[in-house]
Amino acid sequence: MTSVAQEKAGFVALIGAPNAGKSTLMNRLVGSKVSIVTHKVQTTRAIIRGITMHQQCQIIFVDTPGIFKPRRKLDTAMVSTAWGGARDADQVAYLIDCERGFSSDIEDILNSLKNVSQPKILLLNKIDTVPRDKLLALAAKANESVDFDRTFMISALKGDGCTDFLDYLSSVLPQGPFLYPDDQISDLPMRQLAAEITREKLFLRLHQELPYASHVETENWSAEPKGGVRVDQVIYVERESQKKIVIGKAGSTIKAISMAARREISEAIDDKVHLFLFVKVRENWINDPERYRQMGLEFPR
Repeated sequence: MTSVAQEKAGFVALIGAPNAGKSTLMNRLVGSKVSIVTHKVQTTRAIIRGITMHQQCQIIFVDTPGIFKPRRKLDTAMVSTAWGGARDADQVAYLIDCERGFSSDIEDILNSLKNVSQPKILLLNKIDTVPRDKLLALAAKANESVDFDRTFMISALKGDGCTDFLDYLSSVLPQGPFLYPDDQISDLPMRQLAAEITREKLFLRLHQELPYASHVETENWSAEPKGGVRVDQVIYVERESQKKIVIGKAGSTIKAISMAARREISEAIDDKVHLFLFVKVRENWINDPERYRQMGLEFPR
């Protein structure tokens, strides 16, 4: 058994523009799904922590919302949360989608990173889709802007370079006792994880029809007398027309969302799940402080 003196533990914030691949990378590093992944930008709204053990080191990855120019209160809260997660971490890993190249978003984040005192790591993602000379040019340009301690070229989807990244983190994170049980993969309560799973299925099914302003809350989680659990969730939308989209013709859409979510929640808890979804219209919920609290965000004043 490892002695306390040999144990290491620390937090690593994953930051980047929306859809850079942060959630895909965290799921890859943790070895299990703890953060939802969709093609819709700004899917991650609050801080989600995924935990992995590597070389006697407990690495707590902090998946932050994508950083972008905010236009609404929800945007402002998400961006503020992302930078807060970075400043609270032991190491900050900045993930860049190589396919997109050096955009103005990347430049803005690099400029803001100069004000972050924590050690910084550059991760160039999707390396299998970009020629090597372009990768090297992108790495050089980013390192000219910010003093990164290390640069790693990875593929979050395929796993290329991920072990090297974990090896490095295990060498630089501080000595100290583990902060979570060594078999725990996330600090997300199951009720919240279940809501995130349903939100993912909602986005995957309706990413073209449904606007960004939808939200899922788990209102009830209780044991069933004959085994399994009953889960009641509410999908909040802003308008009646959106409610009709979520329900679908003769309830077909919400039934498909429910089936997909129930299957994945059941796998996550290794038990039978009876999932009941309800759709409610809550106009202007995006300006409701209580909804922000439910999402783990601070309401911007």
